[in-house]
Amino acid sequence: MTLSYLNIPRFVTHKGVELSEVELSYELAGRPLGEAPIVLVCHALTGNSSVAGPNGWWASLIGEGEAIDTNRYTILSFNIPGNCYDGRALYEFDTFDVRDVARLFVGGIEQLGIKELEVVIGASLGGGLVWQIGTIIPNRCRHLIPIASHYRANDWLLAQTEVQRLLLEGPAPLEHARIHGMLCYRTPRSLDHRFGGAKLEDGTPKVLDWLHYHGRVLSERFQLHAYRVMTYLTSSIAVAEDAQGLRPLRDKVHIVSIDSDLLFPHYLAVETAETMGASLHTIYSEHGHDAFLMAYDQLSKIIKEILA
Repeated sequence: MTLSYLNIPRFVTHKGVELSEVELSYELAGRPLGEAPIVLVCHALTGNSSVAGPNGWWASLIGEGEAIDTNRYTILSFNIPGNCYDGRALYEFDTFDVRDVARLFVGGIEQLGIKELEVVIGASLGGGLVWQIGTIIPNRCRHLIPIASHYRANDWLLAQTEVQRLLLEGPAPLEHARIHGMLCYRTPRSLDHRFGGAKLEDGTPKVLDWLHYHGRVLSERFQLHAYRVMTYLTSSIAVAEDAQGLRPLRDKVHIVSIDSDLLFPHYLAVETAETMGASLHTIYSEHGHDAFLMAYDQLSKIIKEILA
């Protein structure tokens, strides 16, 4: 996948801030643009537009012969402005909210001359963008697949993102925020089964060594400003006040939830599907929120069933 750029002229944010232009970077994979149905992939908090290929973070789901087959589809993925993957930072971490990012993506779609999206898919923060894009251009989306997400940030998610915000103001911001984040992405059962109380030779519990390892790795590959942007965006998911307002999308939406998800609890997905009359697909895993990056057999089967 090769990084390309678009300029979205004169953009006014939800807060009323007017920007003369916004540069939007994106990548394409699979069939050439204009020759096949298009799948728009919205990345998660520490993800980016590289979703397929040797270094693609979702290559187990998107590729030749995979659930989203690059022989059959054109894959489009934008970078969320401010993730710094394309070398561009935002002046303020709260420049955009999720509604703004979705509008920018729609602007990019229009510039590329795309009239219809076969699939809009994303997980976690990306799932929030799926919901938002579906409300902006409902008649141009055939399938909306939000995974491990919700259409609004509930009180539990707001509380977790507030803890993240406070940690990001501390002495080792990225490392400490990631340590907290890992405890939201996994579950007690997952960690107990993985480590079983084991310790290193010096007596350090292996689970603590694992947590600090993930903290160090993120601080080496991700920028503090970008993490602030992504955390703020996660807290800004606000597609609708309640699921009743999303009922017009019920035939397009395929909610994918993880039964052990601590960040976007499964009961919210159940309530939303029942209220909307939308389909609900469940991933059964002890690993919590991160199962969308781990339970590929289940996720691939679900996606294949939806696209069939």
